[in-house]
Amino acid sequence: MSNLVANTVGTAAALCSMSSFAPQIVKIWRDRDASEVSLTMYLVTVAGFCLWSGYGFIIASWPVTVSNLVCLGMSATVLALKWRFSRRG
Repeated sequence: MSNLVANTVGTAAALCSMSSFAPQIVKIWRDRDASEVSLTMYLVTVAGFCLWSGYGFIIASWPVTVSNLVCLGMSATVLALKWRFSRRG
């Protein structure tokens, strides 16, 4: 496989991953409600992106590090909004 194909696929994957949290953030912010967001899922997701970012740093791969740091920020935003807007029944 050529480097161009590999880089194109990697870039597309990173863009999809990085943008995947935006609709959830917008919905929570618009509705001021995060009661249906899974706390456990986002705690695990944030932990995973922390680990992936660390891995990217260790292997000196800035694309892995940067894309996972962006995903970490987005998923942490969802988590923060979950705590801020969760309804307490």
